[in-house]
Amino acid sequence: MPDEIAALRLALGRNSRPSSDFDLNPTIILPAERKLRQAAVLVAIQLGKAGASILLTKRASHLNHHPGQIAFPGGKVDENDADAVAAALRESREEVGLPQQNVEVLGCLAPHETVTGFQITPVLGYIRDAFIPRAAPEEVEETFWVPLSLALDPSAYSVEGRIWRGTLRRFYTLPYGPYYIWGATARILRGLADRTNP
Repeated sequence: MPDEIAALRLALGRNSRPSSDFDLNPTIILPAERKLRQAAVLVAIQLGKAGASILLTKRASHLNHHPGQIAFPGGKVDENDADAVAAALRESREEVGLPQQNVEVLGCLAPHETVTGFQITPVLGYIRDAFIPRAAPEEVEETFWVPLSLALDPSAYSVEGRIWRGTLRRFYTLPYGPYYIWGATARILRGLADRTNP
């Protein structure tokens, strides 16, 4: 077992609390009776000569929801999905052509609630054999890899803010080259960083 994957397995054994897009905004009170739609994403790790890296996508600019944003492969949990893991693997196959049999599921991170009313289950997966993503143009504009070492470094993150529904909402960002990683994607990665660096 590679050292990076062994460290992630160890991190999964540590307790962590659910996260949300509102974590940095304690004055926002969420209604207790809210109903969240279930979704899942795959935090896919691949080993290479330069070390381990995480697969991310840039969503197609013509999409109605979150166009052009940086995201993990993933989406809604459908009725035909056995669970969140099955949904994450299915969406990854559809969006970037990742075969399910090439993924060793390490476990799931704590769920993340988004401002759009989804509860996302991040599924941590190890890509066993070398894989070159094939972006589905109807959903994905581009794919790229982020060094795992960067994503696991809490000091690499910054906090920014935007006005959302008349209120300043703060969120994590993870700068990487030309890519602006923010929102739920950055928060999930920051949660993994915190879990790996207790």
